[in-house]
Amino acid sequence: MPPPLKYHPAMSPVITRFAPSPTGELHLGHAYAAWFAFDAATRRGGEFLLRIEDIDGARCRPEFVASIEADLAWLGLEWSRPVRYQSDCLPEYRAALDRLAAQNLLYPCFCTRAEIKAEIEAAGGAPQGPDGPVYPGTCRTLDPDHAAMRVARGDSYAIRLNMALALGQVGPLNFHDADAGTIACDAAPFGDIVLARKDTPTSYHLAVTVDDAAQGVTLVTRGVDLLAATHCHRLLQALLELPVPDYHHHRLMLGADGKRLAKRDHSATLASLRAGGATPADVRVMVGLAV
Repeated sequence: MPPPLKYHPAMSPVITRFAPSPTGELHLGHAYAAWFAFDAATRRGGEFLLRIEDIDGARCRPEFVASIEADLAWLGLEWSRPVRYQSDCLPEYRAALDRLAAQNLLYPCFCTRAEIKAEIEAAGGAPQGPDGPVYPGTCRTLDPDHAAMRVARGDSYAIRLNMALALGQVGPLNFHDADAGTIACDAAPFGDIVLARKDTPTSYHLAVTVDDAAQGVTLVTRGVDLLAATHCHRLLQALLELPVPDYHHHRLMLGADGKRLAKRDHSATLASLRAGGATPADVRVMVGLAV
C-alpha cells in the first residue's frame, strides 16, 4: 500500500492534472497515476484537470483520445472542462521560446544523432546525463550569420537552451517534493536540452512547464522516473517567471518482468481488463490503492 499523500502546507487550493499522450490505450500504470492525481485534489476539495499531450502528430490519433476519456470515465474520474490540448497551444510555446531567445539563451543545432554520436566517440566519450550522453555543444559557438543562413535555406535543426548561460542567469533554485522535501535544483547534468525542433514547435520540457502554469496547477503528481526532469522544469519556470508548483513523484507500476509498464503491454490495458470483466474496484486493488 502506498504511503499517505503529503502536501506542502503553503499550496492551496490543490489543482492537479493527468496528462496522457494519445499514442495508445491506457494501462494500469496510467490508472494509478490518474487516481493518484485525482485523490490528491479531491481529498482537499481541489480540482482535477485533464490535458492531452498531442504534439507528436505522427503517433497521436483521435481514437486514442476517445479511449482515454472512456477509460477515465469508467474508472469514475471527473475532470474540469475544457480539456487542454497541446496542439491548440502552439502560440503559447512560441511565445515562451521568443522570451528565452530575447535573453540570448537559445541557439540552433544542426547536428544529426549520427554526428553527435561520432563526435562523442572521437572525444573518447561524454558525460552521462539523465537522458544519456550529454550533447557536446558542437553548434553552441557557430557564427550567428552562418546559423541564420542554414535556418533560412531549410536545414533541419533543433533549438537548444544554452545551459551554462541559463544557470548563470538564475542562480540557486530549489523545489519541493512531497516525499523528498526541499530539493536543490541541478539542471546542469542535462546539458543543452532541446526545447523545440524545426518541425516540432516545442519539447516535453518546455510544453509541460508552460502548460502547468497556464492551467494553474499547484501540485504536479507524476512518476518518480520524471524526478530528474523536474530540475529542468524548475529552471524554465525561473527563466520564464512562472509560478512554481509543489511536486509529488510517485512510485511506478511494474510488469511481471520488473520493468515499467508501457503501452505495448496490451494485457494490462484498461480496455482489455474491462472486457475481461474487471471492475474499477478490482483495478484499484491491482494498483495497490484502497477501494
